[in-house]
Amino acid sequence: MAATQATIDRPLIEDGVLEERRYQLELAESAASAHTLVCLPTGLGKTTISLLVTARRLHQVGGTALLLAPTKPLVSQHADFYREALAIPDEEIVVFTGEVRPEDRAELFGDARVVVATPQVVENDLVGNRISLADVTHVTFDECHRATGDYAYTYIAERYHEQADDPLATGMSASPGDDEESILEVCENLGLREVEVMTDEDSDVAEYTHRTDVDWKRIELPEPVVEIRDALHEVIQERLTELKELGVTGKTQPDMSEREIHEIQGKLQELMNNDQSEGYQGMSLLAEVRKLRTAVTYAETQSVESLCRYFERQRNAARASGSSKASQRLVSDPRVREAMRKAENFDDLHPKFRRTRMLLAETLGIEDGERVIVFTESRDTAETLTDFLSEHFATEKFVGQSDTEGSDGMTQNEQQATLDRFRAGEFEVLVSTSVAEEGLDVPEVDLVLFYEPVPTAIRAIQRKGRTGRQTEGRVVVLIAEDTRDEAYFWKARQDEKRMYQELESLKSMTGEIEAELSQASVEEFETAGESDANAADGGETTPADDGGRDEPSSDEATRGESEPTGPTGDDQGADGQTGLDAFAGGEAGGDDGSTDPNRTDDGEAGSGRTDDDSDGAVAEAGSGIDETVEIVVDQRELDATIARDLSKREGIETRLETLAVGDYVVSDRVVVERKTVSDFLDTLTGGDRSLFEQVKDGARYYDRPVVIIEGDGLYGERNVHPNAIRGALASLAVDFGASVVRTDDEDDTAAMLEVLATREQEAADRAVSAHGEKQAKTLPEQQEYVVASIADVGPVTAQSLLAHFGSVEAALTADSDELQDVEGVGEVTAERIREVVASEYDPR
Repeated sequence: MAATQATIDRPLIEDGVLEERRYQLELAESAASAHTLVCLPTGLGKTTISLLVTARRLHQVGGTALLLAPTKPLVSQHADFYREALAIPDEEIVVFTGEVRPEDRAELFGDARVVVATPQVVENDLVGNRISLADVTHVTFDECHRATGDYAYTYIAERYHEQADDPLATGMSASPGDDEESILEVCENLGLREVEVMTDEDSDVAEYTHRTDVDWKRIELPEPVVEIRDALHEVIQERLTELKELGVTGKTQPDMSEREIHEIQGKLQELMNNDQSEGYQGMSLLAEVRKLRTAVTYAETQSVESLCRYFERQRNAARASGSSKASQRLVSDPRVREAMRKAENFDDLHPKFRRTRMLLAETLGIEDGERVIVFTESRDTAETLTDFLSEHFATEKFVGQSDTEGSDGMTQNEQQATLDRFRAGEFEVLVSTSVAEEGLDVPEVDLVLFYEPVPTAIRAIQRKGRTGRQTEGRVVVLIAEDTRDEAYFWKARQDEKRMYQELESLKSMTGEIEAELSQASVEEFETAGESDANAADGGETTPADDGGRDEPSSDEATRGESEPTGPTGDDQGADGQTGLDAFAGGEAGGDDGSTDPNRTDDGEAGSGRTDDDSDGAVAEAGSGIDETVEIVVDQRELDATIARDLSKREGIETRLETLAVGDYVVSDRVVVERKTVSDFLDTLTGGDRSLFEQVKDGARYYDRPVVIIEGDGLYGERNVHPNAIRGALASLAVDFGASVVRTDDEDDTAAMLEVLATREQEAADRAVSAHGEKQAKTLPEQQEYVVASIADVGPVTAQSLLAHFGSVEAALTADSDELQDVEGVGEVTAERIREVVASEYDPR
C-alpha cells in the first residue's frame, strides 16, 4: 500500500490541499523574513511559496496581501488557487483587472484580505489616489524579471516601500535575468535584499523534476520560397545602397543586424535635427527597409500564407489617406509586386507545416501522447497553423486580447475556457502565441514545439517549462536553414547557457550579491540623510530626483505671511529687476504672475479699486491653503511617465478622470493639452482630430488653456516648413488664446505641471474643477459650477454663497447688501453679481 503524501498543516492553510515539499517550506521561511527574490524552475510551485508567505503574514501581522501577475489569465489562475488553498472566505480574495470599474476597485480594496491584480490596474489606482498600500503587509511580484524600465512593477514597488507601515516584498521568477547585472537591476527596482536560488540539481528539487530533451530540427526552404526571399532581398539591397550614398551606412547586405539598423536610424535623426533634407529622405528609405525585412521574415520562418496576409495589410495601408511614401513605394515596386504574385500562387505548404504535422502524429499517435503545445511568434501563423492542424488533430488557438487587422483577439473568459478544455482533454493541440509563455498553469504536455526559435533565454526557458513537470518531456525547435532562425537560435542558446551559469554562480554568491544590495540601500539612505541634513542646516539642498524641482528654503516658505506676494518690494533685486524666486510656484501673485492692485479679496479682478472690507490689502498667497495641490490627469495620458512622476512628488495629489477636455487640469481656469513634437506635427499634417479643435474645446470651459509641446527637434523632425510651424504656434496664441509652453521631456513636463498647479492653487487660491468631464456631476457640483461661473466668482466664493443662502436661486436673487454678508464677497463682487443677474440680455 502506497504511503499517504504528507500535506501542509499551518494557520490559514486549508487541510489536505498543499503537498508538503521541503524546498518550498525552506524558501517560504526565508521569504517571510526579508524582501526576497525567489528563483525556482518553472513548474515547481512558486505560487505555493508566495501563498505560504501570505498566509503567515496575514495570520501574524494582519492587513492585506497583494499578488501581482502580468496577464489576466494568470491573475485568474492565481485567484482560483488562493481561494482553494487559503482558509479565508472566497469573497475576501478579490480580482482586480481592467474589467472591474475603478470605483468598485477602490471600495473592494479596503475590505479585501487578498488582492490579485494585474500591475497596470494597481498602478492606475495608485496614480489616481484611489487606493493606499499602507496596510499591505505582503506583496508578491510574479514573473518579476519584468521589473525593468517603465514596467508597472517598478513604480508599484517604489510606492509600496514608501507607503506600507510593515512591508514585505517577494519576487518570483524561473528566469530573473540573463546576467548578474540584470538580476541586480530587478532586485533594486523591487527593493529586494535577499536572494534564494534552487535549481534542478538541488536534491530537494530533483525528485520533482524530469529530464527534458531538446531537439533542433533544421528545415530547408523550397525553391519558390527562396525566389520570393531573394526578390525582396534585391529591393532591400537597393534601398541600403541609397542609404550608403547618403553617408549613413557602409553596408548593403540585406541580412544586416537589428543593431546596425538602429545605428543608421541614429545617424538619420542627426541629419533631421540639423534640418537636412537627406535625413527625411533616408528615414523614408529606412522605413521601407524595415517593412521588407519583416516580409522576408514571414517568408523564411513563418509561412507563405502569413506573408500574403502581411502583403495585403501593406496594400491597404498604401491605399489609405495620408499613407507614407514608404508604403506606397513598397507596394508599387515591380520586384515586390512579382514577389506578391509568386506568394499568392504558391500552392504548397511551408516545410515547417509538414514537419509540425509529422511531429504531432509521432507524439500523439505512435507514442500515445495526450497533449502538445505549439508556440509561434506570429498571430498570422498561429491562425493559419490552427486551421491546418485541425484537419488532422483536435486543435485550438490561444492568442492575446487585442484585435489586429483581420484577426480577433480572445477575451479573458475565452482564454480561460480554452485552457479549461485543454486541461480536461477536450482537444489535444494548443497553438499559442507568447501569451501562454509565462506562468500559466497549462497542463503537463508531452511535447512543446517551437515553430521558430525565440531570441531571448528568458522566453525559451518559460516555454520549455510547459513540459517535464511530472514525467519526462520533449522540446523540439524548428529552424529554417540560412535564415534569421539561425541567429535567434544561437543567441538564445548562448544566453540560456550563460543564465544557468549565472544562477549557479548566483547561488554560490548570494552572500556577495546580498551585500551589494545592502550597500546600495545604505548609500541611498546616506544620500537622503545628507540632503535632509543640509536642508535642516539651512545650507544648499541636494537636487532631488524629481525633474529639477527646487524646494523653497524655510524663510521662503513663510514669506507670504508678512510680505507682498507679487514681484514687488523686497522681491526686486538691487537693479530693480523682479526676483526669480517670485515665479517658483508658491510666490506668484495675480493671474499673470504679478500683483494686481485691482484684485478683490477673493482673488478676482476688480473695477479699479479693492473692496471696502479688504482694507486695501492684497490677498496673501497660500494663507490658509492646504499644502497639497491636486492635478487631474486624463486616463489616456498614462502611457507617459508624467502622472507616475507627479504622484510620487511630495505635496502633489493626482486624480484620474476620463476628461472630455484636455490632458491635465490644474485649476478651475487652467487646462493643459500636452503634445509631443511628433504629435504636434501629426496634427498639423492631418491627424484624426486637430490640435486647434482640442484647444477650442478647452477654451469653452477654461479661461486659460495651455499647450505644452514636449521634446526637441520641432523644426527638424519632419519635412514641415518652419513657417508653417510658426504659423500654427501664432494661431494657438492669437486666435485661440492659448499659452504655448515648450518642455524638454516628460520630466520637464511634470515639473512644469507642478509649478502651474502650485501657482494656481496656492498662490492664486483657486480650486480644481474638471469642466467638461464625461461623467455626470453631482447636484452640489452642478450648483457650485453655476454660481462659480457668475461674474468670475470662482469655486471658493461659490461654496461660501451656497452655504450662506442655501440654494442657487436664493444666492442669485439676493441684493447687494445681503451678498456682502458672505465671507469673501465685497462691494465690487456684489455689484458685479447683481449686474450679471439683473441686466437685460443684449447679444450685441
